[in-house]
Amino acid sequence: MENIATILRKISIKADVFFSGKLCGIQSFEGDRNGHLHLLKSGELTLLAGENSKWVVTEPSVIFMPGPTPHRILSSEDEVPELVCANVIIESVDKKLLLEAIPDVLILPLTLHQDIGRTAEWLFEEAFSQSVARLAMIDKLSEMFLLQVLRYALDNQMVKGGVLAALTHPQLAKVIAAIHTSPHSAWTVDGLADVAAMSRSKFATLFRETVGTTPNDYITDMRIALAKELLSDNVPVSVVANRVGYEHASALARVFRKRLGTSPKSWMKNRE
Repeated sequence: MENIATILRKISIKADVFFSGKLCGIQSFEGDRNGHLHLLKSGELTLLAGENSKWVVTEPSVIFMPGPTPHRILSSEDEVPELVCANVIIESVDKKLLLEAIPDVLILPLTLHQDIGRTAEWLFEEAFSQSVARLAMIDKLSEMFLLQVLRYALDNQMVKGGVLAALTHPQLAKVIAAIHTSPHSAWTVDGLADVAAMSRSKFATLFRETVGTTPNDYITDMRIALAKELLSDNVPVSVVANRVGYEHASALARVFRKRLGTSPKSWMKNRE
């Protein structure tokens, strides 16, 4: 968990509570770009996600969807559910691989997972408090909640792959840590294989099968995500290029065009 915590420290997590009360009828969450966190405090509900996934939740539970999973919540007529709902916004250089590693839907009864339930309840309490530190508390509790969920997924062999799976592998964990510690280094597959103390071919195969992408593509995706963060902070393109491992701004621009179909400057303009 130490390596996971290191990566989580670089993640921006925000929870935006938008509903609290008794839910009647059907609530749809379609086409949303955010994740969702629902706390069923009492009552009963039916959760529909995707084409064929259906869950009936009959006890107080945390329902967590880390990514933008379209879903609907149907309330029970006999046991009207009392819910607290929040959008969850995760920003990280590893966001894509983090989300791919966690199940699309996690339903955690509070009786079985008290730590996660307590954190969720505390998060929602802060959301409706009048404290001057309210927003800071919500962000910190969101980070704690996600770390607890990741630990639960790892402990219960629920990780589907991605960077989380790599962090549970003793040799790949060293590689991921090295890349994140020095993203600007001129990494090669041979060099990363040396960090893992493996042959080049064995390392390349293990990395691709575990993480779901090649070492070079992982590095490129991470550098682009890191570049976006720096550009969003108004760091000049030439400085950003050097910080993420490219000699010149033109080299970063080529990578941007290849992966995103636009230049760094155009990306910034479209973002405004």
